[in-house]
Amino acid sequence: MTIPHWTFGDQLGPHFLTPDGGDGPGRGAPVVMIEARSVFRRRRFHRAKAHLVLSAMRHRAAELGGRVTYVRAETYREGLRRAVGDAPVTVCHPTSYAALRLVRSLGGVRVLPARGFLVAHEEFAGWAEGRGERRLRQEDFYRWVRQEHDLLMEGDQPAGGRFNHDHDNREPPPGGARQLGVPGPYRPREDDVDAEVRDDLDRWEREDGVRFVGRDGPRRFPATRREALAALRRFVAHRLTSFGAYEDAMLTGDPVMSHSLLSSSLNLGLLHPAECVESAERAWRAGAVPVNSAEGFVRQVAGWREYVWQLYWHFGEDYRRRNTLGHTEELPDHFTELDADAVTARCLSTVLAQVRDTGWTHHIPRLMVLGSHALQRGWDPAAVTDWFHRCFVDGYDWVMVPNVVGMSQYADGGRMTTKPYTSGGAYIHRMSDLCDGCAYRPTERTGPRACPFAAGYWAFLHRHRRLLSGNARMRRAVRGLDRLGDLDEMLRQERRRAGEVP
Repeated sequence: MTIPHWTFGDQLGPHFLTPDGGDGPGRGAPVVMIEARSVFRRRRFHRAKAHLVLSAMRHRAAELGGRVTYVRAETYREGLRRAVGDAPVTVCHPTSYAALRLVRSLGGVRVLPARGFLVAHEEFAGWAEGRGERRLRQEDFYRWVRQEHDLLMEGDQPAGGRFNHDHDNREPPPGGARQLGVPGPYRPREDDVDAEVRDDLDRWEREDGVRFVGRDGPRRFPATRREALAALRRFVAHRLTSFGAYEDAMLTGDPVMSHSLLSSSLNLGLLHPAECVESAERAWRAGAVPVNSAEGFVRQVAGWREYVWQLYWHFGEDYRRRNTLGHTEELPDHFTELDADAVTARCLSTVLAQVRDTGWTHHIPRLMVLGSHALQRGWDPAAVTDWFHRCFVDGYDWVMVPNVVGMSQYADGGRMTTKPYTSGGAYIHRMSDLCDGCAYRPTERTGPRACPFAAGYWAFLHRHRRLLSGNARMRRAVRGLDRLGDLDEMLRQERRRAGEVP
């Protein structure tokens, strides 16, 4: 008799149910899916995220029909007991330490190797071990993945003569443009399943004490395999061409720019990374997109996403508690409540509103607006990690722990990245139109129009001067403190503004 296979809500693609030698579920195995309300009771997730995840799970259950036992329960443990009793089940390696502990604590659950990624854990371990004491640099890992999987390669040489075309992918938005002017991303159409989920979320809030943050609806991201494939096709055919040059740019009136919006589909398991990068490569080989755009997208998926997934497990569970900078400030209410209207700084207000309304922004607002502000203000990195996890539709533990602890908040002291990712207002002004019409000025550090980022950047450098002076990539910036004639005045001002809404 075929052993049932338990699939989590981020393992929804067909590649989680296909046999693979002795490492997959049996062919045609019965499927168990569990909708555990305790997940939403424990943490205050973005309402759009809760809707997307539950819609995707219920759509998948409808596709599987009589093959699936779908249980709505308070906990996973209760749901599994109701689904199979004491019978054995298989499950693909979960995507978080908490979920892995759970499945290992349950009798009769056989954990299969992870799926949904290009690189297996043992392959990464071999690569990392072979590097000895050298830093596990993302760029080295990315080149290795490209070579191992023959991605964007011409023989033994990278496409276009370089592995990394980032130099060509840092263009500011076109001058005077309000929008990038490319075809919009794929937008799904809601159905009865979406309506049922929304009714349930309303009822949970009314009757069960479940609380959400942010706004919900209409659904913007794929909840089915069919929708995800349509979104991938539309991105490659109509948006990938302009993605590369402007992938780091921001426009107030065009929050999606040329970005793929495929991260939630990948992280729900609706798409496999191989089909995404191979689609981009085919478009480049057909002459439909420039090499810098294809490479920029491949680097995001086969480079950064794979790297973050592997480091989450490689660094261990204690990594999430790293706090080298000693930052302990609590997140203010305007952040936790996504109260964009309370914020004066136009960049922060605009990006918070995007998160409030959609549960998504692209990687530069995340890193150089939200994350940079949190770093400058000295917010507790564990709380910042939790906020990103809860408030983004593509946020999962494995995604946010390395991205926030390691990259955004530099809480590991440089184990993952070579420097803190923060800047003054000049960067935001150069790469966006977010400073236009703002009450603050990106070049002013003191006075009523002092930009929170211009002053916050130098205050951050001053606060951690001793540590950052030893960083080769930060040494020149730290020395710049000595050239500021208004440093003392600025520091007094920042102490007064501490705790105020910017």
